[in-house]
Amino acid sequence: MINRIFAAAIALCASGLAQTEAGSVRPMLEQALLTPDVVSFQIRNYLIQKVPALPKPASAAAWTAQSKAMREKFLREVVFHGWPAEWVNAPLKVEDLGLMPSGPGYRMRKLRYEIVPGFYSVGILYEPENMTGKVPVILNVNGHVGPPGKSVEYKQKRCIHQARHGILNLNLEWISFGELAHKENQHWFGAHLDLAGVNDMGLFYLAMRKGLDYLYQHPNADRTRVGVTGLSGGGWQTIVLSSLDERVTLAIPVAGYSAITYRLERIREVGDVEQNGPDMQLYDYSHLTAMRAPRPTLLIYNAEDNCCFRGPLVKPDIYDAVVPFFKLYGKAANFAWHMNTDPSDHNYQLDNRLAAYRFIGKHFGIAGMESEEQLGPEIKSYDELIVGIPKDNLTILGLARKLALRISRPAIPPAGAARDAWSVKERARLGRVLRYKPVSMARPWKLANTHNKGLETLSYRLDFSNGLSATAVWFRALDAQDPAPATIVFDANGKKAAGAVVSDRVNRGEQVLAVDPIFYGDAGTGNLRPTLFTQLISALGDRPLGLEAAQLIETARWFGKQSGTKNLRLEVNGFRAQVAATIAAALAPELFSDVVNRNGQASLAHIYDAPVEYGQAPDLFCLDLYNDFDLDRLAGLASPARIAIQ
Repeated sequence: MINRIFAAAIALCASGLAQTEAGSVRPMLEQALLTPDVVSFQIRNYLIQKVPALPKPASAAAWTAQSKAMREKFLREVVFHGWPAEWVNAPLKVEDLGLMPSGPGYRMRKLRYEIVPGFYSVGILYEPENMTGKVPVILNVNGHVGPPGKSVEYKQKRCIHQARHGILNLNLEWISFGELAHKENQHWFGAHLDLAGVNDMGLFYLAMRKGLDYLYQHPNADRTRVGVTGLSGGGWQTIVLSSLDERVTLAIPVAGYSAITYRLERIREVGDVEQNGPDMQLYDYSHLTAMRAPRPTLLIYNAEDNCCFRGPLVKPDIYDAVVPFFKLYGKAANFAWHMNTDPSDHNYQLDNRLAAYRFIGKHFGIAGMESEEQLGPEIKSYDELIVGIPKDNLTILGLARKLALRISRPAIPPAGAARDAWSVKERARLGRVLRYKPVSMARPWKLANTHNKGLETLSYRLDFSNGLSATAVWFRALDAQDPAPATIVFDANGKKAAGAVVSDRVNRGEQVLAVDPIFYGDAGTGNLRPTLFTQLISALGDRPLGLEAAQLIETARWFGKQSGTKNLRLEVNGFRAQVAATIAAALAPELFSDVVNRNGQASLAHIYDAPVEYGQAPDLFCLDLYNDFDLDRLAGLASPARIAIQ
């Protein structure tokens, strides 16, 4: 055995090939070829071109018809994408747990309701004392209020004030807060719903719509006076629900949303996944605001908001640009703007509440709402407002796992005509799921080189036709055979981590291209989390995995021509890289002979089992991907390329 190893070593030395090691190639791999600010600019510039423009309707009748069609399309194609019809259309299921101690002029009642089977939420109903006949109703929704949830003081105050002035109102809990506080209810787990084939926005929409359903069906509800209001995430809920559900006659979103251009300009203020769900920006938030016309709508923002969505910066896109839609109906007075300067931060405190009360009083015909009495002594503790949820209540992640377990896919046909037909059909389906768009190499910029100690290298920035970039470093022994076999190395930790693999392949006499596609290594976004960008990419109709696959495929085509090798070997490390590489091979199997995955997984089910959190691999959470495909099916599509996990 020792003699055979010695003989092999002598033969290798005699061949004259470069004898590298990880340390000797690391300096070339670690050199930064692209900076995060350039990557960020490229992505923003790419996305800004996809933002839909506001329509310019000629008349109120035209906008009424157009907004109705937009509303129906948005609900059908975005909000309820993939959701079981029996869940969407299920009758309201509410448990009235009875009255609780309250204060003068109103009563409080505890309610528990079903969002979807096995997933319950809770709320407190505030009833005007001695309520008779038909009265206005308002849904008060939560934002990101932390542990207090529905018990947060400013929300209790407006609920009490509304009830004392004859308004039946419901204080809803929000998923991930208050009684629904649970690690698996963190909103980022909504991405696991997307992967399983249902748009995460649907869960949040059903949660708030059920509250509206309850109020609307209440025997005392005046269906001509139905309102929704909330702060922050509650402001987001307000604009979404009140724009898409015409039962809402009055809406007051507070510091809850911005147009997509604002988010691109101030990328740190993107929001949670449900606020930027897949294809959410089929219509921009300015469109949703315009859909409110001519129903009374008050936008409240804070001048120096310390969270997000500062008033002077959001106003041009979501207020000024929308005023003409209300003017079409001769109802400009129904669309109002209030900007808070005291305390001016992220709040729904007294100044903002008084503005809301004035607007409600005006449009609901209620006198005396303009001032708020001293309500501090009536504020109840978190414990006093506990309604109680089932011990086995589902969570967002639990629901996603449940849906994932229900997925069933037909068997892959055996080799032959049926398999060929299956491959054509499934490859087209994969392209649609990924929103795959091929790119061409616009320019490979040669940024650096080395040429010594038996090794030559070229470092590249690869610019593609869609304005996005990748980076790569090419390695070749000076006396390697021509054309030498070629391997592309793709490491989930970036090319800087690929030294050992690059060295090994060069020592075997191969040409090697170590690549960082978008969101990896040099082509990453640095201190700006990739989640800020991946959300907006999906929201605007693309998919991060589709962009990555397009770059890998075009890089392989380009490298094949440069190296003189047709069938490239692709070696990847890490689960994220494994998925992107396997998808590239599935879409373009003619480019690769082998795809070798190190530290990979056997199934995308690993995302649910681990679980892999959105921030760890945001590109993998592609709407419908796991619903339609798993790694075995992708490997089947990659044939004749051989897919292996080591």
